[in-house]
Amino acid sequence: MPAKRVAVLGLALLGPLVWGWGASPLAAMAGSAGREASTTPTLGAAMEPSTAEQLALVEHLKRSGVLFYGAWWCPACFKQKNLFGQQAGNQLPYVECEKTESQRERCQRDRIEAYPTWVKGGDRLEGVQTLDKLGQWSGFQK
Repeated sequence: MPAKRVAVLGLALLGPLVWGWGASPLAAMAGSAGREASTTPTLGAAMEPSTAEQLALVEHLKRSGVLFYGAWWCPACFKQKNLFGQQAGNQLPYVECEKTESQRERCQRDRIEAYPTWVKGGDRLEGVQTLDKLGQWSGFQK
């Protein structure tokens, strides 16, 4: 069997273990008609629907120029995304640092040393942050 076919078969078989039972890498690659594309597809799918407050916080973070740096293999990054729920987690202002050489170079230039890292101007937070902490840090008004 050609190597490419083995790799795809492996993804199909391992997908539920790696990505969660509701999403496989093949489904993620195929995309979904009628839904907005995720800004965080490399982190997997969040488990629960987003609340209005989670959605409002993500909109505020994007308007404020906040960036969330992470890596596709980082369990803490998935945990961070999951705190926002499905819809908001898919719209985070995310920068992937580990899939390509240009992504690695960007994150090195931006002096990212830990995942996840949140950056707003010259301020940064490292590690998984609660939504309350992110809201306070970024000036979010509920």
